[in-house]
Amino acid sequence: MTLDLTSDVVALTRAICDIPSVSGAEKELADAVELALRALPHLEVLRDGDAIVARTSLGRPARVILAGHLDTVPIAGNLPTTLTGDVVEGRGTVDMKAGDAVFLKLAATLTEPRYDITYVFYDHEEVAARLNGLGRLVREHPDWLAGDFAVLGEPSNATVEGGCQGTMRITITVPGVAAHPARPWMGSNAIHSAGAVLDVLRAYEPRTPVVDGLQYREALNAVKIEGGIAGNVIPDSCVISINHRYAPDRGPAEAEAYLRELFKGQEIEVVDSAPGARPGLDHPAAREFVAAVGGTPAAKLGWTDVSRFASLGIPAVNYGPGDPLLAHKDDERCPVADIHNALAGLTAWLAN
Repeated sequence: MTLDLTSDVVALTRAICDIPSVSGAEKELADAVELALRALPHLEVLRDGDAIVARTSLGRPARVILAGHLDTVPIAGNLPTTLTGDVVEGRGTVDMKAGDAVFLKLAATLTEPRYDITYVFYDHEEVAARLNGLGRLVREHPDWLAGDFAVLGEPSNATVEGGCQGTMRITITVPGVAAHPARPWMGSNAIHSAGAVLDVLRAYEPRTPVVDGLQYREALNAVKIEGGIAGNVIPDSCVISINHRYAPDRGPAEAEAYLRELFKGQEIEVVDSAPGARPGLDHPAAREFVAAVGGTPAAKLGWTDVSRFASLGIPAVNYGPGDPLLAHKDDERCPVADIHNALAGLTAWLAN
């Protein structure tokens, strides 16, 4: 498959989406992206697995990174794409191939940008964090990701969303004692005892801190509960899985300490954790970016790969076409206006 980077950005979006790239099967699209970028003489192109990095080397005083993942969640009868009125419909249009198309269009047209630019297109974002292609680049090729400021093309309705929340998943194991249900007083029902944990969750009041001028809203939710082994046995164990989304003024250690205090006396295990990222909007490149693209920045209520840039000391924001509420939905669709607006905003910021 050949990608025509001279085509209209909406046509390019459709072309990228129409190359299926469910997580783990990104090779065909990665090959097409690499081939298209290698045809551009002003870019150095590097590859690791199915992650493609292309960069200018113009000696500019600052370098920015534009990054997007190539993979999607599974297709649900929503490919090939369709164009209905002013909306592109199909898998990947929101999350996040419209953003990728915008970046590829910039790579082809901005031969003399005001900053040096590193374009990053990576694999395995929609699956387990250990497989994430950007995480792999952070571990194995951090020099490829050197920069002063980063923009992640995750859908944000073509407005700026600063930073991201941290996320932590814990399990609470509530013990009991098995017994016959006809003689429950001989045991202790772990599912009934789990009500104490659920009471804490029902009473939870989210923090809404302001971090670097943006207001976040935390969340704490039970996402799974398991208990019991048979219909004629009082359950001797109940396990509740809980997800906590916390503002980036806290780190993982503080979030864990908060949960252990909140559920004091319970048996807690942290099973997954990823730090958030502060907005970083006080960086000069960030201020210029916000001024160029317009709008009022908002906090990102969710975790994104801006966290990985934060781990490298690089402030980053989310900015891309499409409504994030439509990501992963069977009726995924992106307004044409969002795609054009994102391209225009980034061009205004980066053109020399």
